[in-house]
Amino acid sequence: MTKSKSSEKTPPPAISNRKARHDYHVLETMVAGIALKGPEVKSLRLGKASLQDSFARVDKGEIFLHNMHINPYAFTHHADLAPTRQRKLLLHKQEIRKLEGRVQEKGLTLIPLEIYFNNDGIAKVLLAVAKGKLAPDKRADIKKHDLEREARREFRGKTKF
Repeated sequence: MTKSKSSEKTPPPAISNRKARHDYHVLETMVAGIALKGPEVKSLRLGKASLQDSFARVDKGEIFLHNMHINPYAFTHHADLAPTRQRKLLLHKQEIRKLEGRVQEKGLTLIPLEIYFNNDGIAKVLLAVAKGKLAPDKRADIKKHDLEREARREFRGKTKF
């Protein structure tokens, strides 16, 4: 028996921090769980969140995500939650110690790159250890992308069989 396409569930959209790769050099990534309340999960499933200007910080052996904005779910009957409250990230102790050691190096920070739901329907955060880019680095990246785009345009018309 096969399922029809109309009955298949589409995964909820991933929320990404598109500006993060423009502003930072990503050195290492790690997947972490995130502690959320019920209405927050529903808002995330609808794609009503923003990772812009968000960051993670190690505090007393735990990692918290700061400045992540989740719009309040419209149909909730619970007390309103603060949209930018700090949220706990779920990692093993050895992973937290490893990230804490990396962040203590000069100029490194923890930033979320993406929030998505895995196959089991659990919200996950793709966390990155990153170093801030300077203005010349950003200009060089833009120039590199422009050159690659022009090369793709030129090859597009010449590779016909």
